[in-house]
Amino acid sequence: MSLFDDELMKIAGLLGEEDAVKIVRSLAKLKEATEDVIANDSGVRLNIVRKVLYKLYDKTLISCRRVRDEKTGWYVFYWKLQPDQLDAFVRSRKRRTLEKLKTRLEYEKTHTFFVCNKCGNIRLPFEEAIESAFRCPKCGGQFVESKNERIIEELEKLITRLEAELKV
Repeated sequence: MSLFDDELMKIAGLLGEEDAVKIVRSLAKLKEATEDVIANDSGVRLNIVRKVLYKLYDKTLISCRRVRDEKTGWYVFYWKLQPDQLDAFVRSRKRRTLEKLKTRLEYEKTHTFFVCNKCGNIRLPFEEAIESAFRCPKCGGQFVESKNERIIEELEKLITRLEAELKV
């Protein structure tokens, strides 16, 4: 299996879990096929095949060609992978992630946070902590200031790595 196939399988897994991976693997093998043929080859129910195909089509990872059946008058859709769109899809997702990371970094840099040492999972910015008089709403414990330098450092590392990958 090539690097392209590995990446495509990962994306299929993200979009539709194991069924999507089976469908993409089947489509890669068949090159171009109808929903029925894909369902038979992959062993996935037809309605799930259609749902996954439309998700992949929405992301421009596959294309379809429609042909009118002379006997029934119905349209038959032939689906195939679009390998040239994979890189654009991945880059788009990375750009979106980069923007979210930058927003989060700005938020972390401009806020002071407080945590409850008893609960451990409650972390509030100053504005919210002051509303509760610096008391944990869960256990009533006192909030203490939390240093977020490590979070900022990790966010900056991720941003730098993504920018290098995207060559921003």
